[in-house]
Amino acid sequence: MRELCPALATKTYFNYGGQGPLPDPSLEAMVSSWRTIQQLGPFTTEVWPFIEQETARVRQALAALCGVPSQRLALTENVSTGCVLPLWGLPWEPGDELLIGDCEHPGVVAACQELARRQGLTVAVLPVLELCCTSSQTDLPAAVLAALEQRLTPRTRLVVLSHLLWNSGAIMPIAAVAQRLRAHSRQPWLLVDAAQSMGAIPVDEAAPHVDIYAFTGHKWCCGPEGLGGVALSERLLEQAQPTLIGWRSLRHESSAASSFHRDARRFEVATSCVPLASGLATSLELLADAGSPAERLLAIGAGSRRLWQGLQSLSGARTLLREPPPAGLVSFTLHDGAGRPRRTAAVVEALGRQGIWIRRLDQPDCLRACIHITTTDAEIDRLLAALAAL
Repeated sequence: MRELCPALATKTYFNYGGQGPLPDPSLEAMVSSWRTIQQLGPFTTEVWPFIEQETARVRQALAALCGVPSQRLALTENVSTGCVLPLWGLPWEPGDELLIGDCEHPGVVAACQELARRQGLTVAVLPVLELCCTSSQTDLPAAVLAALEQRLTPRTRLVVLSHLLWNSGAIMPIAAVAQRLRAHSRQPWLLVDAAQSMGAIPVDEAAPHVDIYAFTGHKWCCGPEGLGGVALSERLLEQAQPTLIGWRSLRHESSAASSFHRDARRFEVATSCVPLASGLATSLELLADAGSPAERLLAIGAGSRRLWQGLQSLSGARTLLREPPPAGLVSFTLHDGAGRPRRTAAVVEALGRQGIWIRRLDQPDCLRACIHITTTDAEIDRLLAALAAL
């Protein structure tokens, strides 16, 4: 797959968690899809079977990865819309509490804060970052569940927790969290940001137990930007109403008086770019050709372990996790000879001038390198050598 990604031919790339490179076959599938639509006529009787074929193709592939029926999978633009559209359609009551992990992406946190402002809700914090940095991977699930137990209240109505944390790189025990919430008197909804997990780790043990499991295709799936999905629970489909409404939300698109779809399509809105579905479906097929999600994770884990171990022997480097990361996110800081932290933005800029691309994060202030199945040992060693030179 590496040889199919032109973006990887000219740089040493560690930013899969921001955006993955698009393989040539996926780009070609998009161009071919556009051409087919124009040849059939963009609004003719002949074009609709092709459009339905391509959207069904990607919907079924994503649903299979999530381990849910395709009726529970809505196509979205990205993680944000996948989270917000169903979240804002739930029946809230003033005084309900939103419990949000302290490692969540600002986009999701901001959406929850605005929801709380409009609906008269309260926001509480579930501390998990310190647990990630101080617990072993064996002990982390129990520590997270213990923290959850301490923060749950009779008013808790929603818990927000990513599957693979975007800053520390730790994996959260989503299935166990869902089980605990089912035993709560109010059975709070569970929203999971799966931006870093879909395409990077197996997700079918977590997604079926979550009310909102939102992901994108342009990161670890190496698909085009602008297309993602969200797996929704049966109870959410029963309780939530559409918030942004268009003809695709309706059971009969030609009648505004018709009811909404009974399945996840009620959270799809209107006209979208069909060739993106062709591109993402092709990227998912290329990943499948490279191995199952579990097999790919073994390769990703080997690369992460190599980088993590190299950082341990690098003077001034400190990894956020005390053990090799369970997936492809490796976060760390650099310090000078006096123990003072190096400015992360300056490190990113210096590496970029050498054609090595990692990113910096704000919370916590650290550096993050992402390892995928396309990452080579030589690239990891090059990054370590460049860090040592800094």
